Amino acid sequence: MKKNLFIGCGTALVTPFTEDGINFIELEKLLEFQIAQGADSIIICGTTGESSTMSLDEKKKVIEFAVKTVHKRIPVISGTGGNNTKEVIELSQYAEEVGADGLLLVTPYYNKTTQAGLVAHYSEIAKNVTLPIILYNVPSRTGVNIEPRTCLALSKVSNIIGIKEASGNLSQVAEIASLCKDDLWIYSGNDDQILPILSLGGIGVISVLSNLAPKFVHNMVFDYLSGNFTLAKDSQIKCIPLVHCLFSEVNPIPIKAALNKMGYHVGLPRLPLIPISPSHLYELELELKNFKLI
Repeated sequence: MKKNLFIGCGTALVTPFTEDGINFIELEKLLEFQIAQGADSIIICGTTGESSTMSLDEKKKVIEFAVKTVHKRIPVISGTGGNNTKEVIELSQYAEEVGADGLLLVTPYYNKTTQAGLVAHYSEIAKNVTLPIILYNVPSRTGVNIEPRTCLALSKVSNIIGIKEASGNLSQVAEIASLCKDDLWIYSGNDDQILPILSLGGIGVISVLSNLAPKFVHNMVFDYLSGNFTLAKDSQIKCIPLVHCLFSEVNPIPIKAALNKMGYHVGLPRLPLIPISPSHLYELELELKNFKLI
């Protein structure tokens, strides 16, 4: 059995931007809010953090800042994945040097690759770092699916310890669980599938919703894991309308709008993403009020 990086709620944190770069004052506020409200881990520079429109220098600064600010109170997992294996290794080694606790590696996008290529890509990264690695499977964004038998092959790599499963395919998640067992811990990558994936042996979620409500998401996971199934089910159902609003447009457009409505100053998403539409913002505001977040 491999050691996991965390159990419970990992927050896929947004990156607060100004017109000139990173808003580190606001980033510190977000990090402290997450810790105070019971998040079990922070994922920095992931999809929700808009890593695809951040420069390498910005990513390095944000990773180092998050590590120093959190100061080992909870794990900091750095999103260092990409479609250039050499660059992924460089950023992953930097994250290790500055004290990150783990890596989240999205599948290569655009150039894509075969299943054998995925094994080669991830294996090459893994042998160049010692940090534990969580694979990130989100084929709707990357065009590449990590198939269950590929997960099995990768689970044999000592420091590949988990997968963030955001394919939406519960049958695939079940097969991964069946094949890999305790050699690959499973995290839900979708906020509307937290309980279904926990029921298949998952140990947590890497969440967008928890940017707003980390304690709620943490409690949902631990209610389920401690046997309070009805309470956990009620929480999953309760959050569905808000989750739908958070994904009414491409993530992180709505979550940044929601945080701004809550009084944070995370700025607008970077182009090619644009601000949320008025109609979706209206619906989002209603659900934030229903959830008592504003």
